[in-house]
Amino acid sequence: MRRPDSLQIVRIIVLIVLVVSLLQCSTREQVATKTAAVNDGYDSEWKQAPAAMAGAGAPVRPRGEPDYRGQGEPANREQYQEIDENPFIAVSASPRSTFSIDVDRASYSNLRRFVTEGKTPPRDAVRIEELVNYFPYDYAEPDGDAPLALAAEVGAAPWHTQHRLVRIGLQARRIEMGDAPPANFVFLIDVSGSMQDANKLPLLQRAFALLVEQLRPQDRVAIVVYAGAAGLVLPSTAGTDKGAILEAIQALEAGGSTAGGAGIRLAYAEAVAHFVRGGNNRVILATDGDFNVGASSDSEMVQLIEEKRANGVFLTVLGFGEGNLQDAKMEKLAQHGNGNYAYIDSLLEARKVLVHEMGGTLLTIAKDVKVQVEFNPSRVRAYRLIGYENRLLRDEDFADDTKDAGDIGSGHAVTALYEVIPVGVESDVAVREAAPLHYQQGGPAEGDASDELLTVQVRYKNPEDAHSELLSLPVVDAGEAAASLDFQFQAAVAEFGLLLRHSPYKGTADFGHVVVTARASLGDDSEGYRAEFVQLVERARGMKLAQASD
Repeated sequence: MRRPDSLQIVRIIVLIVLVVSLLQCSTREQVATKTAAVNDGYDSEWKQAPAAMAGAGAPVRPRGEPDYRGQGEPANREQYQEIDENPFIAVSASPRSTFSIDVDRASYSNLRRFVTEGKTPPRDAVRIEELVNYFPYDYAEPDGDAPLALAAEVGAAPWHTQHRLVRIGLQARRIEMGDAPPANFVFLIDVSGSMQDANKLPLLQRAFALLVEQLRPQDRVAIVVYAGAAGLVLPSTAGTDKGAILEAIQALEAGGSTAGGAGIRLAYAEAVAHFVRGGNNRVILATDGDFNVGASSDSEMVQLIEEKRANGVFLTVLGFGEGNLQDAKMEKLAQHGNGNYAYIDSLLEARKVLVHEMGGTLLTIAKDVKVQVEFNPSRVRAYRLIGYENRLLRDEDFADDTKDAGDIGSGHAVTALYEVIPVGVESDVAVREAAPLHYQQGGPAEGDASDELLTVQVRYKNPEDAHSELLSLPVVDAGEAAASLDFQFQAAVAEFGLLLRHSPYKGTADFGHVVVTARASLGDDSEGYRAEFVQLVERARGMKLAQASD
């Protein structure tokens, strides 16, 4: 057979190249078509996700909230308890308002995380009372035997200028940590796979290192971890051995699923085993809150926490991270454990919570603190408590010493705001009135003809007591007297919260007004918290303007 000449070889090579080129073009078209189909399916899947997730019993974003995942990120699994804002209530229908205090501050640092990332926080992540209570205020210290002092102030409500805003302040006595009772701490640390991100376990380790540096020789620390199983990684160790405690913390690694129930049981067992009578016995839980594996239910964990609370072991909860934050669950656990819940979004926040406010975070000086406000019907037509929706109590619970309520730590301040409609003032807001009675005739009681707008009463127990003590303060509206800087700033923070919640009660609230008011009421802002708030509002305002222009 004759061998092909050079020209034939060239022709064959050219033909092969043409065929390969055609095959590549066809392949690219098929890949592009498949990629488009996959992307369309991906988008369709996310659009249909709420319904599919609901069918599977998984958490669904409330009330049409946007999905806060970034491009290419998995669905956001953060959970927040739904909040139905308190309405305006006619004094003729209910002259008393009763609630448990709330010293948590988690909502503020959490929404700061959203806004800093250029995202709108979910509506139910905004708890206005926690925004207001995040900041320190210049309340007078208790001057008697009581560990608490009451204060009040009245001024105009900026978003409804014909209404009045009543500020009720509660200041806890400050105890120098050097004089505090010995501490028996158990660090209960989540080291499951969901804690691998830099703003979870690595930040947690740095945060706890700050706390360890504050320990005294009489304090003790044990460390319990949980992932697929729970374990004791450091037995109760004296505060003098900071090196061993820090070494145990730094050696932690994340991995596995989350058996939170087993961890809580082991942590409480360790706290009970080293219980200090008259001391500060406390489990400090640090987690993203994802208790998703284990034979324990929320109700079983709550029952255990309440049982140990009754025996003098309290619970503090520290939340970390994003995308998986189980806010509602962590708030619930802290509430039942006579403790508080904080969200740590940075090392600066860790320093605030665990160093600057260590006494308030970790040393309870009054428990089961309840507030009851009685309004004078001759002065007040209707009122609305701003926030505290998940802390409301029945009026009869106020004097019931068996009814659990919030606790307050050393140096903590608690603020509650009421928006009040005075008698004779026309208002366009809806007011919840009482239905007329069939068997009783006549209008409401005439009330006190004095200038008193309302009376505040507070009940509290000392940490080891079973019976409550009573504080009382009548409140008078001083009219157009100049408001304090604290009052002005608190009103600005509340106004910001109303805007973020898209509240039906926001009236004429405006981001620009919040900025102007907050900037004018910075006061002695030694730690820069108020200045940071102004920057946060300006950023949120910019996001709002950008959304409006899209």
